[in-house]
Amino acid sequence: MSASAVLVPRSRAGTAERLARSAATAAGAHIATSEVPDWLDRHRRAVGTVVRRIPFAELGHWSFAPDTGNLRHSSGRFFTIEGLHVTRPGAEWQQPIIVQPEIGILGILAKEFDGVLHFLMQAKMEPGNPNLVQLSPTVQATRSNYTKAHGGTEVKYLEHFLDPARDRVLTDVLQSEHGAWFYRKRNRNMIVEVDGDVPLDDTFRWLTLGQILELLGRDNVVNMDARTVLASAPAVPDGTRALSSDSGLLTWFTGERARHDVHARRMPLREIAGWRTGEDSVSRADGRFFRVVAVSVEGAGREVAGWSQPIIEPVETGIVGFAYRVFDGVPHVLAHARVEGGFLDTVELAPTVQCAPSNYAPLPAGQRPPFLDAILNASPDRVRYSTVHSEEGGRFLNAESRYLIVETDEATTPTQPPPGYLWVTPGQLNWLAGHSRYVNVQARTLLAVLGTVTRGAGAG
Repeated sequence: MSASAVLVPRSRAGTAERLARSAATAAGAHIATSEVPDWLDRHRRAVGTVVRRIPFAELGHWSFAPDTGNLRHSSGRFFTIEGLHVTRPGAEWQQPIIVQPEIGILGILAKEFDGVLHFLMQAKMEPGNPNLVQLSPTVQATRSNYTKAHGGTEVKYLEHFLDPARDRVLTDVLQSEHGAWFYRKRNRNMIVEVDGDVPLDDTFRWLTLGQILELLGRDNVVNMDARTVLASAPAVPDGTRALSSDSGLLTWFTGERARHDVHARRMPLREIAGWRTGEDSVSRADGRFFRVVAVSVEGAGREVAGWSQPIIEPVETGIVGFAYRVFDGVPHVLAHARVEGGFLDTVELAPTVQCAPSNYAPLPAGQRPPFLDAILNASPDRVRYSTVHSEEGGRFLNAESRYLIVETDEATTPTQPPPGYLWVTPGQLNWLAGHSRYVNVQARTLLAVLGTVTRGAGAG
């Protein structure tokens, strides 16, 4: 062996245990959990942001390309709204899609106070959030943001994530975003530990993971970007037994990817069938699913004080839910190998149910998404988690879903589920979430709280 070669452990000892200790710490060293909503409210009032719908003609620096009809920015940066044509056996559709090839950074700084990891969270305004300001990662920035394509100010704390010391990184993984609305979009999800002093202003606070988990029980407090970063962090193994071995789970999932023959190609926005472009929206003729609209943002209190942009607006609140059962003392959730047109790898693991219910209301039971009625009609005593969360507020307007974890039984969710579904433990889901393109963003939101729901339910 060369004298200059120094071997290091293949894994960083104790990371999952330190995160678990933080999750079990309900009182932080800097702010009481009960004070966080008021702190967010104070910033909401202080920024005084006004978001209003505008016609496309009033968009600044955005326009429809004369040749394709795609909505694009004059700089060629940020993102475009294009068309997508998806074909798979038995189904074919066209739709608008957000194309944003650059990889953003979603980063949270971690630091120990009194022996417990705390996480630096930001009160951040996003124009699509129904309440504007939510708890966000330390850094939440696209490449266009941090290279200042918009001519704005520096992104605070960015230097900790651009070139971090590898032995200070607690988690670092590329994760997908919404495959129904983004075309192959990925973000770098990171948690980086620091030791030295971190100067703060009033828009940042240190919180334990336990405090954040408590806030995840409140509607529209913790934003999507914070949820996905936290879900990507390693967890203490939840036992050694499951209905499927880890290798069996991977074989099943690889088979699901292989059996779905999905072709998705970008196409001109002006040519998509079943959609029409009006003065203030691109929408389906039947009004279903979502529409593309334009907004003006004034008094943002961000890198840029004001701007206008296109944004996607769903037509209703979605339902996102995991069916939950305990088998021989071991908690499991029912995962769905879900196809979405914008996924890079065709299929990712999704919650049991993920849909807008009205899209299926006219259909008979056999044509509705499997298990939808089991989630919607669950008695209150079987609902282990129920909270409304909004999706990414920079690209989606008032995009809310009710996130649910519902205890079910053999009659509603059998041990041997239909093709495309598999019972997995929270630990198996966390293991897969440590890698790219396995667990979709909706499942990662529920994964962030699964540990609190299943704690004490059994051990493998």
